[in-house]
Amino acid sequence: MTLEDHLFRRDSGRIIAAVSRLLGPQSLAVAEDVAQDAFCRALEVWPLRGIPDNPSAWLMLTAKNRALDFLRRQRTAHTFAPELAAMLESEQTLAAAVDNLFSPSEMKDDLLRMMFSCADPRLPEQTQAALILQVLCGFAVDEVANAFMSGHHAMEKRLVRAKKVLATSEALFDVSSEPDLEDRLPVQRALYQLFNEGYHGGSPKAAVREELCHEAVRLTAILAADVRCATPSTYALGALMCLHAARLSGRTTANADELVPFGSQERRLWDRVLIREGLQLLELAAEGPDLTSYHLEAMIAAVHCSASNSGETDWTAIVELYDQLLAVAPSPVVALSRAVAIGQRDGPESGLAELRKIANEDKLVRYPFYFAALGEFESVLGQLEAASASFDHALSLARSPMERQFYKRRLDGLERRESAAWA
Repeated sequence: MTLEDHLFRRDSGRIIAAVSRLLGPQSLAVAEDVAQDAFCRALEVWPLRGIPDNPSAWLMLTAKNRALDFLRRQRTAHTFAPELAAMLESEQTLAAAVDNLFSPSEMKDDLLRMMFSCADPRLPEQTQAALILQVLCGFAVDEVANAFMSGHHAMEKRLVRAKKVLATSEALFDVSSEPDLEDRLPVQRALYQLFNEGYHGGSPKAAVREELCHEAVRLTAILAADVRCATPSTYALGALMCLHAARLSGRTTANADELVPFGSQERRLWDRVLIREGLQLLELAAEGPDLTSYHLEAMIAAVHCSASNSGETDWTAIVELYDQLLAVAPSPVVALSRAVAIGQRDGPESGLAELRKIANEDKLVRYPFYFAALGEFESVLGQLEAASASFDHALSLARSPMERQFYKRRLDGLERRESAAWA
């Protein structure tokens, strides 16, 4: 990822949020244009003059100037956010008001305002998440569509409809006074989906996209840093992200072109700072009576991170946690993970039996990890023909070149074993 790409991920949402607060949600398209203009200007100027010492500050200043130009042209014809209208309608107060709204403290709150505005209860939860991914994280439509296994045109229409709903609000969500803040915490789900898309999502380009994981961690930290949003579930979400993100460097080979199975990962590569941070957040999450799916997933990750090697993993504790997770948030993917954990605890026959119990779940029919799990257990049991068929099926469903290569290596290994058996 280039510096420009990284900055766009990090700063476009800040610019869009600040300009949307200036102009109101009905001008979201203008805010997106301002952000786009700032980055286009950077691509024109930086190759000639060099990258500035503070690229983010340069982008913010450029965006602020673009916003001021728009305001001066449209001031008499535009309806502003109610609390800002008086300041923005006067040339004497205009520049000072915009300077203030582009200050770091105000922009931090603007990110929260935009996050909660995107989590509008009038929108389906998946649409809320999709909107956050595009508006705050700089995702292209194709990337958002991949995150939700949707087609480009269908996702584009969904986002357009969502923005029309957002445009009916007079102003961005006011995190300082809105009484229904708790109702908007589905924003957590959007950040969770963002992290998952980076960690093991469906991108056709890469099986692991660390920058998406780090974006999710960054936005969740912003949520947790605000006293109004720092709930136990927010801390738990931050904990599970940190504990999973700590293992990112071990998920691929040194040149990042091959996936490494969990049991074979070099644990010395895991980020101990992130692990400590995740465990601290998990302690904060324990304050209160709630036990959410985020708590349980973070606890499972903590068990993995506490083991010095795969053989010392407390699989009994992990199975018990998956039992609770299946009760709190039942899904075929949770059932799959539980079956794998049972196989690790009780042996491959038990794991295979658990996997076959969920074979008819619709969501697993096109999920490559299900067939890969079958293949792993069948391989250990010496059922080489069945294992080959399972990995071949997983290969046909692979979502990235890295996944395809991983399953191909498994198939090649099985072929060598079969050849040796006949020798």
